Amino acid sequence: MSARHLYYSAEGLVVKGLRGAASYNTDLRVIEDTRVTYDTTHNQDNVAIISGGGAGHEPAWGGYVGHNMLAAAASGDIFASPSTKQVLSAIEAVPSSKGHILIVGNYTGDCLHFGLACEKANAMNKAPCGIVIAGDDVSVGKKGSMVGRRGLAGQVGILKIVGAASAAGGSFDDLMALSGALCKAMVSIASTIDHAHVPGRSEHAMLASDEIELGTGPHNEPGYRKLAPVPSPEEFLAMNLKYMLDETDPERGYVKRQPGDTIVLMVSNFGGMSNLEQGALVDELLNQLERDYKISPVRIYSGCIETSLNAPAFSTSILNLSAATREGIKFNIPQMIEYLDVRTSTQWEGMQGRQLTRLQQRESQFVKKAKVEEPRAVDASRDLKVDAALLEKMLRSAATAVNAKEPELTKWDTVMGDGDCGETLKTGGTSMLQALDGGLAKDGSVVKVLYELEHVVESKMGGTLGGILGIFVVSLTSALQKGIAAGKRDVELWAQAVNAALSNLQRYTAARAGDRTVMDVLIPFAAGLSKGSFATAVDDAVAAAEGTKKLTPRLGRATYVGVQEGQDLPPDPGAWGIMEALRGLYAGSES
Repeated sequence: MSARHLYYSAEGLVVKGLRGAASYNTDLRVIEDTRVTYDTTHNQDNVAIISGGGAGHEPAWGGYVGHNMLAAAASGDIFASPSTKQVLSAIEAVPSSKGHILIVGNYTGDCLHFGLACEKANAMNKAPCGIVIAGDDVSVGKKGSMVGRRGLAGQVGILKIVGAASAAGGSFDDLMALSGALCKAMVSIASTIDHAHVPGRSEHAMLASDEIELGTGPHNEPGYRKLAPVPSPEEFLAMNLKYMLDETDPERGYVKRQPGDTIVLMVSNFGGMSNLEQGALVDELLNQLERDYKISPVRIYSGCIETSLNAPAFSTSILNLSAATREGIKFNIPQMIEYLDVRTSTQWEGMQGRQLTRLQQRESQFVKKAKVEEPRAVDASRDLKVDAALLEKMLRSAATAVNAKEPELTKWDTVMGDGDCGETLKTGGTSMLQALDGGLAKDGSVVKVLYELEHVVESKMGGTLGGILGIFVVSLTSALQKGIAAGKRDVELWAQAVNAALSNLQRYTAARAGDRTVMDVLIPFAAGLSKGSFATAVDDAVAAAEGTKKLTPRLGRATYVGVQEGQDLPPDPGAWGIMEALRGLYAGSES
């Protein structure tokens, strides 16, 4: 995990974070000395729901202050509970004729300070104050800790339901019962790829590259199990679900399910997971829940629900609404779903999505393939036929040459660009080899090969390079067919077609020779063909690719990289990759 930060000192950071977060909702106010965020529009005739905890878990807790959720929240230092004075400040900021309910995670400091604040509030106020300790983590087990389950992101789902029930006019006693029932019906577990780094601290825990932790907490504490080597994502997520849902486990069978129970899934990013991986793990969790447990959640919430600074970690929470109703509460399942669905003025909206209607079958949301295109028929009168064995040899030589160069192309593009050039070209090379294995060149049709190359470039090669090559290949195919129809042959045919394709491509890009792009190879190659020699054209392309080492980038992502005068540069990876393909074609023709 990186130890780099924008703010290297934690001094003043929590208050600045609260001030910035409050800009999300202009109804919010921040009491800076007690680090309390409260909602100025809170209805004093409703029960005030209050939460809080250490900083570093944003958007929890201040980010959930607003209509239909929290009335106020208190923030401690990073990973440290707020003080009793801070909690009392939150209570005082949102007066209520019905009372206050404090819902906090099961951590010693939070329990002590919120508990003492609750006692003081009851001694001072006429309206009641209650505290609910939310513990949903299953990793340690029933015998593993005297203090019970610690709190994870499942608590936020409880805040959402209870906050909306309060806004709907729920009584103090009913909301206390609802909160307790939801806590009993919630199971969670967290896992980490590595630990977070706290600003201002010189030391922090790290996992080895072949380790992963199961059953971690949100405060950088070690996980319950350290696994090495790292299992596959599918195996690892199966372990997470088993810990939560195996009712035969005497240590962790906290919630009993019945067929048809109404389930809610929450997946919280601890702050350092990419959105791409977050989506993939949600997909895999849903697949396994359906396949292995016959569970299809009625609501799915995914995102940075409760974080742990920049930790590449996540938690999974499962709330059984049916189990909550079996605790004898006055709220039914449709009501609780309504409370989940009602909109807020908080940062919960980033997780909410649009889920008012659930699909009967999740797979109906996915189209496996776009409309299948019929293979393009080749017009024999506009086709160029060559020796099939020679064509096969040239194409294989070109594709193999490009694939072999991928590591260096990627390295060069990482230095000067976004690192995707080598993989993009290798995708094209591999796809062409697969097509050749399927008999692409067996009848010696050049136009058939170009049609397949069009398909590969357009459907499998993204990025700027894919776009450039796509225009070039489409234009080349069209120009070649026109030249064939006009009776042109051999080098003259190819020279005219390549130059026409290049001319058309230049309508779409400002890049020209000397700009350190793929055009630095295509332009001299086209000029070399016009001289009447394939060999000359390839030699010119090789020299031009070498020449890009001395060019300063003027277009593309490489222009964003600061280049000093006289600085040694690698060759342009796109130009070099195309040169490798051209040199490979020529080598195949000579072998």
